[in-house]
This record gives sequence, C-alpha cells and structure tokens, in this order.
Amino acid sequence: MGTVGVSTAEMAAERRQLINVAYRLLGSVTEAEDAVQDAYARWYGLSRSRQEEILSPGAWLTTVTSRICLDLLGSARARRERYVGAWLPEPLPDRTEWDRAGAGPAGSADPADQVVLDESVAMAFLIVLESMTPAERVAFVLHDVFRYPFAEIAGVLGRTPAACKQLAASARRRVSGAHTPVTATGRAEVVRRVKEAWETKDIAALVALLDPAAVLTADGGGQVGTVLRPVEGGARIAQYMVAIAEKAPGLELLERSVNGAPGLVAQRAGVVMTVASFDVSDGRITRIWAVRNPEKLRPWARRG
Repeated sequence: MGTVGVSTAEMAAERRQLINVAYRLLGSVTEAEDAVQDAYARWYGLSRSRQEEILSPGAWLTTVTSRICLDLLGSARARRERYVGAWLPEPLPDRTEWDRAGAGPAGSADPADQVVLDESVAMAFLIVLESMTPAERVAFVLHDVFRYPFAEIAGVLGRTPAACKQLAASARRRVSGAHTPVTATGRAEVVRRVKEAWETKDIAALVALLDPAAVLTADGGGQVGTVLRPVEGGARIAQYMVAIAEKAPGLELLERSVNGAPGLVAQRAGVVMTVASFDVSDGRITRIWAVRNPEKLRPWARRG
C-alpha cells in the first residue's frame, strides 16, 4: 500500500530506528542525527505523488539513511587523517540510569537517548567496526545487527545480494576475532576497584588490575590536553592515571553505564571532563578508551 494517510507522527516513529542504525554505522551521535535529518529532508522534498508510489516509507528512509552513512564513511579516512590524536566513537550514556537519578526527562528528544544499548554499541564492538571497509560495515550492521535481508542491502550498496553476503561474512570474521566480554557483574566489580585505586592513587593496586599488555587510548580531538598516542603496558598506564589524579585536584569519579557497560565518568565542579570505557578479560582491564573531546561529551552535559 502507498503512503496515503501516513501521518507525520508515523513517519517520525521511524526516527528511533534510523538513529540506531546510523549510530552503529558512524560511531557518532552527532553525525547519526545529521544523516537522519538529511534523509527526512529528502523525503519531505519528494512530491506527493512520488511519496505515494513508495510502498514502505520506513524502508525508503532506511535505505537513504544508510546510503548517506556510506558516503560519510567513505570520506571518514580523510577526515580522520586531519583529526588531532586518536579518534574514538562518541560514548553513550544510559538514559534510564540518569532518569532514576532525576537528572534527565524521561521523554528527552536527545538522539543519544534513542539508541538501544546492547552489545552492538559496546565500545570494543564499535572499535572493530572501525576496522571494516565502509561496504563491510554497512552490510554487517544492516544484516547481522538489524536483520535486513541482503536483497534490501543490495539496494543500499549497489551490489548483488551475493556480494553483500560476502561482505557481511568478511566483516563477521573480524568480529569473531574479538573475545567474548565478561558478565556485567564481573566487569562492574573490576571497574569499581579501578575507581578506588585511582582515587587513592594506588599504583600497585592499579597495576594488579591492569593486564600487562593493556592499552589506553584517549580522544581529545585537539581541544583538550591528552596523550596523542596510545599508552601501552599496565605499569605505564597506572603511572599515567596517577599523574592525572595528581594534576587534577577536585576531580570526582562516578560509576556510570557507558555504551551499555560499566564505565567511569570524571567530572569537576559538575562538568563532565572524561568518559572512560573498559574492556575486561580474565578479571583484568585490557583496554581503556577515554573520550575527552568536549564535542563528543555533549550527551553527558545535562547529566553530570
């Protein structure tokens, strides 16, 4: 059936799904929002007769949004080369966690609040997605995460369904190389102990909690001071963390959900300065991703 009688409210209801798709494709709440807005602008730019020819507005919007994301991913390499330091995906807060604290409205229109927090937005997973080609990422996310058939994905990528299936399989092999994360309970305990050791500037305790081969990557975007290259080795990371604590009196550490997993938020005078994500294996921290770029912390600003 066509779109005759389809209300603005029904069209807007697709927005949540589109934001979820776009964030996983781009790793950026801001860019995801822009891509979805662009797709809607194109829809409303169609003539009434053209809209009525489209059997499924939702499928049309998904295709257009995905194509916009594909174009953005294609130009991302050049943009990342100009980026100061390491680039990390934008961290996501857990809306329900903040709602319980009375810090945010349950009906917030913040795009970050519309992203469903599951394993497909875990920071480690998003980092793996970053290693894929744009076509692999689109094929994998649309098929393996959102269960779109390859026939529809073919329309997005301009390739045959068989070729899209091969792209998804290639992407899947990259993902399968990542270890299965520990339970949320186990991760939360490790993160809590890291918080306590960090607050007390206990280097020995931090070293014990960090894998000897652990890596810390920070993203300041050239806007705030931070290491431009990854810090490698548990001992070096522990020393770096304690040095930060000594240079930043009054820094408060909070246990918060980051991309659906236990993480830490560092704030000073109520302003969120850093959001840290962790990967844990065998009871030890193997990766730390610290986002400090203020532009990537906007979803956290009203929640601090």
